[in-house]
Amino acid sequence: MIQTLALATILVPFVGAALALLVPKEAAKWIALLFSVLASLCVIGVAAAFRQADIPVIELDLVSFGQARFFGLTLDAVSTLIGFAVVFLGFLVCVYSTAYLSDGNREHPHVGRPRYYAFLLVFIGAMAGLVFSSTVLGQLLFFEITGACSWGLIGYYEKPKGLRAAMKALIITHIASIGLYFAAAYLFASTGSFALSGLEHLDSGVKTAILLGILVAAWGKSAQLPLHMWLPEAMEAPTPISAYLHAASMVKVGVYIFARGIMSAGVVPEVVGVVGVVMALITLVYGFAMYLPQKDMKRLLAYSTITQLSYIFLALSLSIFGSTLAFKGGIAHIFNHAFAKSLFFLVAGAFSYTCGTRMMPALRGVMGKLPLLGISFCVAALAITGVPPFNGFFSKFAIFSAGFELSREHIMFLPLIVLAMIESVASFAWFLSWFGKIVPGQASPEVAASQPVPFAIKFVLVTLIIMSLCSSFIAAAWLG
Repeated sequence: MIQTLALATILVPFVGAALALLVPKEAAKWIALLFSVLASLCVIGVAAAFRQADIPVIELDLVSFGQARFFGLTLDAVSTLIGFAVVFLGFLVCVYSTAYLSDGNREHPHVGRPRYYAFLLVFIGAMAGLVFSSTVLGQLLFFEITGACSWGLIGYYEKPKGLRAAMKALIITHIASIGLYFAAAYLFASTGSFALSGLEHLDSGVKTAILLGILVAAWGKSAQLPLHMWLPEAMEAPTPISAYLHAASMVKVGVYIFARGIMSAGVVPEVVGVVGVVMALITLVYGFAMYLPQKDMKRLLAYSTITQLSYIFLALSLSIFGSTLAFKGGIAHIFNHAFAKSLFFLVAGAFSYTCGTRMMPALRGVMGKLPLLGISFCVAALAITGVPPFNGFFSKFAIFSAGFELSREHIMFLPLIVLAMIESVASFAWFLSWFGKIVPGQASPEVAASQPVPFAIKFVLVTLIIMSLCSSFIAAAWLG
């Protein structure tokens, strides 16, 4: 039963994508909604069946020849938790898109085409496949599918700037994928199989090479230095796509495959952790410096995403030095950030829809005219910057606690963790200043002339507000 549900989670969105292209244009969004609901039910079923089985890890072979495993599934606490996040958020983005992609949108009046919903469904299925894959070959297959979908969705409006951004994202992430190709080839040459579980039995040098190959691919997908430059320009995509690909899903591919590699490798050579920590801190400082001058809310959020993903790389790299708390904090931050940053992006989309702009200097007095958007902006900012009781606080607290604990044995970590804390406090101050400019006060002309927010957008924002309060407790209970 659990294998059937897991395969259905992956394949149902692909079937829905094919149907969305075949039905009349006006029916495509309803097909997307139906099949995203079905995929969400399947992934909830997978999680329930896994919990009922009461087994730490369930390995399912799909394609193998002799001792060589080519494709398979791994179901454990991490894959089921992240699988739920990417599929359920895909459903919420489908709901949001039915309202956002309409002639009523004041910034982008446009009725969604079938190919938009088809690409979105394929992306949901590919993300589920990547999260559940037990082999590097499976990860590589779905890694490439997500790249193709991101190209189609970033350039969806078919404007020159968007098409250039789509091609840039495709090229950079595919350059990064060379690392994953290398890791797959070296793993197969060393073990005769693509199974990630084979990493544990390799010697230190081979293990280091494979994990560094995975790390390079991870940097590309998660927009980390030196492969970060595609993400800010990718904000040319429709805002629901920015929320899904660039907050909840695509950028999480990198941190997830790195986490899965660490989990599979047993004792990881410390050099991998050192490289990961150093690059995470450099990217964190860079991302913070770059989002300070931004006035476009989506570009600010793009650089903020780069920074938040650096926290996850930092946590996963610290876990290599023996901290279980750092690893669990990193996984929890993947889960928490997906909901909080999706909320922030979709607030930006709601401003575009109702006010005709997402430029922050033009948005004033939001609370008086659009109270739900004001509350959503506040919750998203507090969650992202790690203010209790919102979700970002709990995962960041775990990361910082693990860092200070490790500093007792590795003093070099102390200044790095202090630097990360300074960035977190400075981010809070920066978002707080924008909150003071945008939310209270007299409504600006753009806000005063705003139109009502559709029910579908309100439903998604309220759901994400709830998840920004609850997701950390879900993650803590699920990960133990």
